[in-house]
Amino acid sequence: MRRLNAANRKQALKVVKELDAFPKVPESYKETTVSGGGISILTFILIFILIISEFEYYTNTELQFDYQVDTNFTGKVRINIDMTIAMQCGSIGADVLDQTGQDVQSYSKLKEEPVYFELSPKQKEYQAFIRQINGFLMEEYHALQEMMWKSEYPNFRGGMPKREIPGVGPPDACRVHGSFEVSKVAGNFHVTAGKSIPVIPRGHAHIAIMMSERDYNFSHRIDHFSFGTPVSGAVYPLDGEEHVTNDHYYMYQYFMQVVPTEVRTYSTNEDTFQFSVTERNRTINHAKGSHGVPGIFVKYDLSSLKIRIREDRKPIWQFLVRLCGIIGGVFSVSGMLQGLFGFLVDVVCCRLKMGKYKTQSFDEANATLPQQEQLLTNGSYVADPTPVSLLSQTQ
Repeated sequence: MRRLNAANRKQALKVVKELDAFPKVPESYKETTVSGGGISILTFILIFILIISEFEYYTNTELQFDYQVDTNFTGKVRINIDMTIAMQCGSIGADVLDQTGQDVQSYSKLKEEPVYFELSPKQKEYQAFIRQINGFLMEEYHALQEMMWKSEYPNFRGGMPKREIPGVGPPDACRVHGSFEVSKVAGNFHVTAGKSIPVIPRGHAHIAIMMSERDYNFSHRIDHFSFGTPVSGAVYPLDGEEHVTNDHYYMYQYFMQVVPTEVRTYSTNEDTFQFSVTERNRTINHAKGSHGVPGIFVKYDLSSLKIRIREDRKPIWQFLVRLCGIIGGVFSVSGMLQGLFGFLVDVVCCRLKMGKYKTQSFDEANATLPQQEQLLTNGSYVADPTPVSLLSQTQ
């Protein structure tokens, strides 16, 4: 019984051995060359470079955009504002009024700070950089998701740097900044002349009776304007915007379409808002039929659709398949190149009779043979005297 089991085991091992797809070649059958070694070094370097690039490609993520209906109608929208108007703080009023009749007094009060409208050199560099980035994105990207969101967009939202040199004279402008929450309905944020007072039953009015025409100057600069929680990657098109006018009665209008956005990435998990904006500016001249109220008006409306941004990583099996393809493909191609290179070298050497194809004289060929097989000039072999002498001594 034991002999039968041993025979069956040997037969099974023999079958497995015949299925070996990786036969071992004896070392004595292998021939190494300098050209093969050089190609092998280049092959290993190329494989290493391709593996590093493939790993970087695998670690990079892709953004996926989905569009859904926004069913959260009872939530709040946070508005973040930081702008500078070329007027004294006591001469302007910044308020918001939505379709429900609620104004900024119902939410919170924005901060007003006397500043200089003219920027310092360091502040001008920051503003120019912001405007250049936003201009590039507006010109190069036309799809909604590509224009409003860039995953590699630099995170430089530190705000306008502080003035490094003192201003000349008293402050001539007013910085209006802060955040407040409003209902998720269309509204109108505006900065006009005069402070606001509540009006029954709802709304408010701005009183500017004591102001003269030369007190009006709605030249302004927007350092930051956003909805929701600011996140890295979102594009805020109004950041760095600056308008200067010589007309005292002038109206600036911004029309915004606000889109709720869910950001679900490996680094961010936020619910924010993105917006696109169009502008319309004109001079107020009642004599010429251009009616209205001078000031800055930001009219926003929330979209019923919601954008969901997800960050996806490529599957691990795809990375392993591509890795095997790189290693096997490079080895196969390098082997074919080595064979082709050796064939061309043999053809050239055979044509030119170089290397092993070089014609040798009788003395050169005889010198390459072992001493026991060297030929005399008459064609007979030379006997090696060493074995004979050793045999005589033994006897």
